Amino acid sequence: MAASVAARGRIAPLTRRLRVADCTRQATGRAAMTVRTAVILARKGTDVATIEPGASLLDAARVLAERNIGALVVSADAKAVEGVLSERDIVRRVARNGAVALRLLVGDVMTAEVITCDRHATADELMAIMTERRIRHVPVVEDGHLAGIVSIGDVVKSRMDELETEAESLHDYVTGSY
Repeated sequence: MAASVAARGRIAPLTRRLRVADCTRQATGRAAMTVRTAVILARKGTDVATIEPGASLLDAARVLAERNIGALVVSADAKAVEGVLSERDIVRRVARNGAVALRLLVGDVMTAEVITCDRHATADELMAIMTERRIRHVPVVEDGHLAGIVSIGDVVKSRMDELETEAESLHDYVTGSY
């Protein structure tokens, strides 16, 4: 089961979950200053598709296809993050084991070392950690409970909106129409 990370990026004993802010500060030595995860979730919503670790990969593939999404948070109670299962995880296992892999349990294939964030993480922090760790989905956890999920698409859209607003502000300033 996932646990939290101690302050300043030090991993506490038996931890499996890493916080985005800790990883970003370790990598860059600074905190980012852009749109917060809370704003991203306010725009997109907090609905998160979850699946139990005892479900089969076939069940997971069906949920992914039905919801047109790329990852599921693995959780027995839809609150605690136990892992993440992505389309990539399924495809790699099927490529390795053939169609029989679809009978495997989600809990045996999921990524158990999950990078999470809270509502205070910024789009820049998320973008940096997603790029560095080559992941596309980061669950949002508040008070030990799943509170949402942010995808790379959500981060890119947020950043594009931010850049558009900044460009408009600069244009207004330069033209005197502010």
